[in-house]
Amino acid sequence: MAKTVFKTTGRKSGADYTVEHAPGEYVFREGELGTEMYIIHEGQVEILNRVGDEERLLAVLEKGDFFGEMALLEDRPRAASARALTATRLLQINGSTFDQMLRDNPEIAVRMMRKLSRRVRETDDLLKAALGTSGSERSSSPELPTPDLTEMHMAGPERLVHAPSGMEFALSRGSETTLGRKDPVTGIYPDVDLTPVDSQRSVSRRHAKIYRRGGKFFLSEEIGTMNSTFLNGARLETGVPGELKTGDEVRCGVVALRFEVPQG
Repeated sequence: MAKTVFKTTGRKSGADYTVEHAPGEYVFREGELGTEMYIIHEGQVEILNRVGDEERLLAVLEKGDFFGEMALLEDRPRAASARALTATRLLQINGSTFDQMLRDNPEIAVRMMRKLSRRVRETDDLLKAALGTSGSERSSSPELPTPDLTEMHMAGPERLVHAPSGMEFALSRGSETTLGRKDPVTGIYPDVDLTPVDSQRSVSRRHAKIYRRGGKFFLSEEIGTMNSTFLNGARLETGVPGELKTGDEVRCGVVALRFEVPQG
């Protein structure tokens, strides 16, 4: 299956089978009842939401992305429409195979949880805004201080270098840098997007993190990663960081990178 994340046998049955749509055809429309979710084998799919008399584009999904899962989780009408942007081939999955799919592909469950978590945070922000809760009032709670987002998204001098292509990926100046591939499903994008150098799609959406602690750096694999993370050829255990030094090799899936810290 595409992206090495979702693998299927290609067997056609009433439980899971492929369906095809021409460009412009709707997979389903907002408000319809649905009992299936879909994973994209080939092509691109637009997710649309109606606002008044207009349909607004929410996301463009591609090979390996999933959508429509809320119909299986909530048994409620579709909250958005899905329309083929290009000729598409989709794996259609209903409830009889949904549980088994989650057991066989843990990254799907992790990505769904991240997607739901993001929706909860957005809803919470909207409620706070509607109630007039100020930023100063929110910061009085006993949580960690809000990070400086400007600093987090500024590029630092440290680099990951992909020797075959010559591409360089800058780490953020914040305390953490995420490595992976863009994820339009959850709307989460890593600080370092390895899509351009990952022709085999071996890197998970959220594959690993590099932590900055004082003058030291550490590499840690994320939960739910399907293909392993290696530091100087040694496989990292999920959640167990390894110290990262200049010149070290970092490998996410089949993508090998060299960590460089400028001297002086």
